[in-house]
Amino acid sequence: MRRRGRLPSQMTKDLRISHATVIRWLNGESIPSTRSCQKLARYSGVPLQKFLSLSGHVPAVSEAIPTEWPEFREYARNKYPDELDEDLITMIEALIERRRQRNHAF
Repeated sequence: MRRRGRLPSQMTKDLRISHATVIRWLNGESIPSTRSCQKLARYSGVPLQKFLSLSGHVPAVSEAIPTEWPEFREYARNKYPDELDEDLITMIEALIERRRQRNHAF
């Protein structure tokens, strides 16, 4: 939801999943089915393996913390191929990182 800037109610409509189901997922009361994991992966751009791992359908996958965000870089290249060059994308990534560090400090 954060990646798309959507509220739970908007995501439920986009994915045709009940609002109550999403709230149970967010509250940890239930986990998405494998079919729902597929929908969520396509919707968010997060690899299916990560959703299946987080929901407990497959063993946890160890993740190295990336030094940059290829998902943002790929999104920016696809969405704004003529408007954003590599320098601007790098600058935006740096701003995102600063914001994340500031938010984690509190």
